Amino acid sequence: MQQPGTAVARLEEGQTVAVGKLPLGYGKEIYFWSFLVAILLFSMGGLFSAYEGWHKLHEPEPLNAPWLAVGVLVFAIIAEGLSLAGGIREINKIRPKGQSMWRWFRDTRESALMVILGEDIAAMLGLVFALLALLAAIATGNPLYDAIGTMAIGALLIVIAVLIGIEVKALLVGQGVESRVRQKMIAWLERRAEVKQVFNLVTLRMGDDVMVAIKAGMNGADDSSALVVRQINAVEADFKAAFPNVLWLFFEPDNQD
Repeated sequence: MQQPGTAVARLEEGQTVAVGKLPLGYGKEIYFWSFLVAILLFSMGGLFSAYEGWHKLHEPEPLNAPWLAVGVLVFAIIAEGLSLAGGIREINKIRPKGQSMWRWFRDTRESALMVILGEDIAAMLGLVFALLALLAAIATGNPLYDAIGTMAIGALLIVIAVLIGIEVKALLVGQGVESRVRQKMIAWLERRAEVKQVFNLVTLRMGDDVMVAIKAGMNGADDSSALVVRQINAVEADFKAAFPNVLWLFFEPDNQD
């Protein structure tokens, strides 16, 4: 990954690499934009919808072309249903078998898919609320139901905004990989002949990329430092091959945590 900036750091064997102000890249930027979506799109949209419902409740107006509105809502529900189904298909490609959608939402580090799922669910439920409220208003001739439906949509958007905001905030502050992935990493290391014991493993998600720091005891550490270096290099290369999204890997050999 190319890094911005002009400063230069000297590495092993005389190699050089540019080190910018963001040495770990722009991976977390996606969390920032996801957080803005939660705050602006859902919260502001929810507040505006709640305000419109409150306004309709206190200043009711007769329905204008209600059946045309019903047709538009039915078409929108079908279109949004297709969009939601597509989003769920993409999520199912990475969701562990047997894991509920709610558990995936709480555990996932894929903020883009999280926001898309929230937007699709909010749109789908909002359209259903609007259609039911409109049909009730047509059947009874009372525009009160339309106002209640509008306020319900506002409350729905605000709830989803809060849920997404909580999850994305944790990613923005700094979260590691999912616990199941971390356990896979530890199990992989423990199967290596070069590794005597894994003392600690710390991960940090940076968008699609991952940073991993490992502290482990190495077999042959008492025999030769050169041997340990070769072992670490071999483990690092195979580790990145086994976990392709690991971009940064720091390996510390030690005899205790």
